[in-house]
Amino acid sequence: MLIRLIHSLLVIMAVQSICIADVTRLPAGDQKALRDVSRFHEIHAATNLPPTVFAFCADHKGRLAGPGQKWEVSDVIRDATLPQKRMIWAMTDGNYYIVHYESGGYVHSFHVLVAKLEGENGKPSFLWHGVSLGSLKDFRAFLDALANKKIDDRPDYAH
Repeated sequence: MLIRLIHSLLVIMAVQSICIADVTRLPAGDQKALRDVSRFHEIHAATNLPPTVFAFCADHKGRLAGPGQKWEVSDVIRDATLPQKRMIWAMTDGNYYIVHYESGGYVHSFHVLVAKLEGENGKPSFLWHGVSLGSLKDFRAFLDALANKKIDDRPDYAH
């Protein structure tokens, strides 16, 4: 047990040392649109996300717990009926969808996904994904982390 704890602490320290990275893949025009906070409103339940956006954030079994709901935070599965990911908050302006969610497993991680409505079909498509060092309290905290380059968007992080 102690060895696992030490290993986990070393992994966390390593992740923290590499996670401060330039946000390179979220286009400047999209970043500017996201900063217009007055356009956005909160989505209160994971089930209120468009199915495509929900699927981008869901675990390998297609499940995503809503804010405050039970979920499996670690890789030790105590209840196989619970999702391994949970939405923390989500925002939309009807065009952009921003979802902050956490993923359980060997290393508990915090993700932000940005999707955007594309074309005449109006279906959201994946635009950007990043990983933060911890939970972002709200949309403004996300924008601050984005501006201060505290979100890692290298492609080697899984959703």
